[in-house]
Amino acid sequence: MMFWIAISATAALVAIALALSFRRGRPEVAGEADMALYRDQLAEVERDAARGVLSEDEAERIRVEVSRRLLAADRAAQAAEAQARGPMAPALLIGALVAGISILGYQRLGQPGLEDLSLKTRIAASEAIRANRPHQEEAERLYGTPWEAPDDVDPAYLELIEKLRTAVFAHPDDLQGWRLLTENEARLGNFSAAARAQGQVVALLGDKATAEDNAQLASLMVQAAGGFVSPETEAVLVKALQLNPKNGLTRYYTGLMFAQVQRFDLAMKVWVPLVAESGPEQPWTEPLRSQIGEVAALAGVRYTLPPLEDAATKGPSAADVAAAAGMSAEDRQAMIRGMVDGLASELAEQGGPPEKWAQLLTALGVLGDTERAQAIWDEAQETFADDADGLAKIRTAAISAGVAE
Repeated sequence: MMFWIAISATAALVAIALALSFRRGRPEVAGEADMALYRDQLAEVERDAARGVLSEDEAERIRVEVSRRLLAADRAAQAAEAQARGPMAPALLIGALVAGISILGYQRLGQPGLEDLSLKTRIAASEAIRANRPHQEEAERLYGTPWEAPDDVDPAYLELIEKLRTAVFAHPDDLQGWRLLTENEARLGNFSAAARAQGQVVALLGDKATAEDNAQLASLMVQAAGGFVSPETEAVLVKALQLNPKNGLTRYYTGLMFAQVQRFDLAMKVWVPLVAESGPEQPWTEPLRSQIGEVAALAGVRYTLPPLEDAATKGPSAADVAAAAGMSAEDRQAMIRGMVDGLASELAEQGGPPEKWAQLLTALGVLGDTERAQAIWDEAQETFADDADGLAKIRTAAISAGVAE
């Protein structure tokens, strides 16, 4: 009951404040100030007339003019006061509607009886969810879809797959056979069987299993469970991250697991940098970008999804150039030239900010391609002729490339 009293009082205060905001302030204050000024002027005229500074005719003329202005100011002030004290009914009606809609909306959508939860309580609740998740077999039964052979598959192909299954199970140590079975079961959409086959691959490889092998296993397990990350899948993800913390597929499913156990803050820590690093060619990019907005809202953070860029069109950063220093001369040249070509194409087709022009000139300087750098610098001077600050940024890169002073 106290909750509804509090929320009703708050809504009433908001409604009153909203209604009062429809009223104008006291515009008569300005009129009163003008009238005070004019009264002072009349008194000054009387003093000047008494001292002989003004003749009687001059004094009378000024009295008439100031009195006229005084009357006009008085009429304006009275009109403004009447307007400010106009009918309040429309404003009060709007305020009441806002308050009523707010209370009704919360009654329907909110949870009035739910107490606020501390961070400690929320984390404990998340850990309970995490500990009591369905295991893989149960998750597949609850959330997965029973597999049936697609109608549009060639029966001869299905016969070959059945023979492959028989052969592999007859020779459980055949690594290549399990790999082949994994690939074909996944192609048929039989993700449970594909996950079991990939599990055999990882088991046979032992310590030689790579992060990619484990990531593939985790992916198949999630697909078999209808998108659910089970405790067994989490264990595979942990192992994959230990082998390669930068593996994108593993990071995507790790963030998904955190979101499913309501640790949206941890999901964002995993996903935000992954979004920044992922191009459209990556298989996790589309589901990641479609889900991160909702997870950000649940985490209570403001997040703006960055534009999706193709890795081929991203310009070389200072870090890219520095990383190239550790490569062989041939590899370094090939890496930088690939980025240069992609960035040059982007600028030619779409244009870009001064920073990207500077990146291109810096990379051309590293390549020693002064002829091309000179052409880019000449074009930049024309493009940014009206942007002194932007041109100054590009000039710095042009100087480092040896085509400007």
